[in-house]
Amino acid sequence: MSRPRHSVLLRSLLRRSRLLQIVLITLFSLLGQMLANAAGLPVPGGVIGMALVLVLLASGLLRVRNVHRGASWLLGEMLLFFVPAVMSLLDHREFLGVLGAKLLAVILLGTALVMAGTALTIDLCYRWMNRHAG
Repeated sequence: MSRPRHSVLLRSLLRRSRLLQIVLITLFSLLGQMLANAAGLPVPGGVIGMALVLVLLASGLLRVRNVHRGASWLLGEMLLFFVPAVMSLLDHREFLGVLGAKLLAVILLGTALVMAGTALTIDLCYRWMNRHAG
């Protein structure tokens, strides 16, 4: 009889506590990292952990309300994760001028070239497969 009480109490506490939800999300991330290391996967552990959360949410074993408050807080404070990058701009003001514009142009052009090269390669391979399949 005491076991269901503990279960109900734990679920109720998890539903109300943002801190416990953040701990749960962190545990999934760590579990994903352990799985990635054990299997030798080239995928970040956080991605695997969030995939586990998605599977549990889709199966109904984990309810959205059990992670909603913690996830909302993490998303709301996401800017804090990028503060070091913003602070480096304060140390290197040259990135805000012509040098920064040049770097941005190189990054954008490089990204566009990689995307175009990938699309062209896929298109050529698709055409080659269609020619040799018939």
